[in-house]
Amino acid sequence: MEKCSSCHGGVKKTAGLSVLSRELLLADTDADEPSVIPGDAAGSELIRRVSSSDVDERMPPDEPLSQSEVQLLRRWIDAGASWPEHWAYRPLVRNALPAGTTHPIDYFVLSQLSQAGVWPSPKADRPTLIRRLFLDLTGLLPSTREVAAFVRDRSPTAYDDLVNGLLGSEHYGERWARHWLDEARYADSEGYEKDSVKSDAYHFRDWVIRAINEDMPFDEFTKKQIAGDLLPDRTSDDLLATKFHLQAQFNLEGGVDSEEDRTKRVIDRINTVGTVWLATTIGCCQCHDHPYDPIAQGDYYALYAFFNNFDLAADFLDDPPEDAEQKRQQRMKHWNVIADLSRRQVTDKNLSFELQGKLTNLRTLDNKLGVTRFLLERTSDRRKTYVFRRGDFLQPLVAEGEVAPGPPRLWPPMKPTSWHASRLDFANWLTAEAAPIVARVRVNRVWMHLFGRPLAAQTIDFGSRGELPSHPELLDWLADWFIHEAGWSRKELIRMIVSSEIYRKSSDTRLDMAQIDADNRLLWRQNRLRVDAEILRDICLDVSGLLYREIGGPSVRPPIPTHVAKQSFVSNPGPPVSEGKDRYRRGVYTLCRRTAIDPNLLTFDCPDASAATPRRERSNNALQALATLQNEVFLEAAQGFAKRLLCLDVDLEQIDRDRLGLAIQMALSRKPEVFEVLTLADLLADSRSFYRRHPEEAVRLVGPHVAEGVDPAENASWVVVARTILNLDEFITRQ
Repeated sequence: MEKCSSCHGGVKKTAGLSVLSRELLLADTDADEPSVIPGDAAGSELIRRVSSSDVDERMPPDEPLSQSEVQLLRRWIDAGASWPEHWAYRPLVRNALPAGTTHPIDYFVLSQLSQAGVWPSPKADRPTLIRRLFLDLTGLLPSTREVAAFVRDRSPTAYDDLVNGLLGSEHYGERWARHWLDEARYADSEGYEKDSVKSDAYHFRDWVIRAINEDMPFDEFTKKQIAGDLLPDRTSDDLLATKFHLQAQFNLEGGVDSEEDRTKRVIDRINTVGTVWLATTIGCCQCHDHPYDPIAQGDYYALYAFFNNFDLAADFLDDPPEDAEQKRQQRMKHWNVIADLSRRQVTDKNLSFELQGKLTNLRTLDNKLGVTRFLLERTSDRRKTYVFRRGDFLQPLVAEGEVAPGPPRLWPPMKPTSWHASRLDFANWLTAEAAPIVARVRVNRVWMHLFGRPLAAQTIDFGSRGELPSHPELLDWLADWFIHEAGWSRKELIRMIVSSEIYRKSSDTRLDMAQIDADNRLLWRQNRLRVDAEILRDICLDVSGLLYREIGGPSVRPPIPTHVAKQSFVSNPGPPVSEGKDRYRRGVYTLCRRTAIDPNLLTFDCPDASAATPRRERSNNALQALATLQNEVFLEAAQGFAKRLLCLDVDLEQIDRDRLGLAIQMALSRKPEVFEVLTLADLLADSRSFYRRHPEEAVRLVGPHVAEGVDPAENASWVVVARTILNLDEFITRQ
């Protein structure tokens, strides 16, 4: 496969030979005979070619197989050329655990560690554990009171009680919604140059938060987003879920071919579904067969057929009936004009500019009226699906016939509810016939969010080019358990993982493991990782006392540089910066405009919402340190933190030491070391000396968050201390 698929794969089938599956390998080539005869290596053309001494006949031509590789190939063919099913597509197997097993995750991981002769790290201390759980499950920090209570509580249920409380918190939904929104490529704008803001986009984000807080089973969560409009007795919430598909970019530029733009959105939806649910890179099949996996171009357009017959719809889901009807009539006048232009555009492309202008006007009216957009399946005038030659929508291969909807033949066939499979049939297929791979993908990603790295490294590619999982039996056991015992419950899966001893291990590195498993693939310790971009902002505001914890609602606009806000093609950057409490809401509510994303978030590897991003990159660079030190958001957090510290009721005889100790406890969730307090005390003394000599600098640094009755020089000195603590590696790191 590694040395042959570039010439004998999906893109190229030189001499009519493909090595992507056993079926293709045993098929007749251009010579009208198979290259491999199972059980007869000597009579197989493949063996003759790879062992030939003639350079014109020998394959592969540039990098011949070694003698040992040729012998291995001979033995394989003589043994029948068996082709084991790829690990990701096999039926799930959950073997019984040995008697006395206390936790399945610990059993699998410790067994593998034992085989490697590796001893696991000790358990993390209790302050580290509570901080880890808070950050992983809610994205917020525990209070000093919560840390102290957990450290004191030695009851056998203390840890489980903490986990249950965090899973029951409304902030849990915010944290885990952000993971899903990355996969859904969620944004508050349409994309492309105009990148118009969608005033109703937040309804989908809020739906995701509610669904996760309510622990909607993942199979139901899947069906509502893929085909909520087709569900029996559908609700307004089911229609909101279809906004998953509306995260595709929409080109409102004048002169754009509306059918070309619609086609691009259909393609985006197919590729997104392939990434999110199947961890399969199918986008290349728009133009040709998959180069490495047995997915044909025709399979791609069979998926296309599922998504080719729904259209943008809109209604006033939150309005009283009489108000909604009045707004519908007002909107319909504009829509009738657009519908007429759309029909005429088929024969008159000169109408494209006028049509796009009318669409833009309708968007403006929709934003004013408060309409909610969603998708609905066509019931008449349905589009036919054909394979596009080289992926070009202008070159449908009509002569080859209409393509019926269906899943790729790589996976089990579908059981449609009617002669023509629907999007709902496809959604049901994902959580039934395709459940093994869908569950493996979901378990792998949940594990990644709790350990910093997945069990299967290639989170978006479970195909033949993806790495084998580090713990395949564990992945299969959890995936099967997730379906059949947890009932697709995300909360139960998280509870299962965080209750393991492996999750609770220290993240400290060990010298003895540097040469054995420096990357921690064997899971001998927890992983240490910098928090995500939005969480960094959240915890800064949290410790400062500024964070406004309201759940849901329209997206907000924290301060960003003016030149960034004006990057969009449209000259008007939109509403001004949010003021009051909205300025300090959680990062998940920050307006995401694709052409003007908050640079703070981008600096810390926030995705740009152009494509599904199951796994964020984690970079470390000097720009990040400059951002947390100088950016307006982080400076305000330091100002608020200083004000909070100066308002604390502390021992007057040891006022500095107590305040400094509390500052460390608030930010780092642990008691301070003596040297840390002394170091910060020196910094405080130096700052006092400087700002007493430069009172104007003190006033400038303190900003709007003034501690009442405190001298500006004293206030500014504590801002310096707060700023330093918020810039500690330990503060921005989940241990």
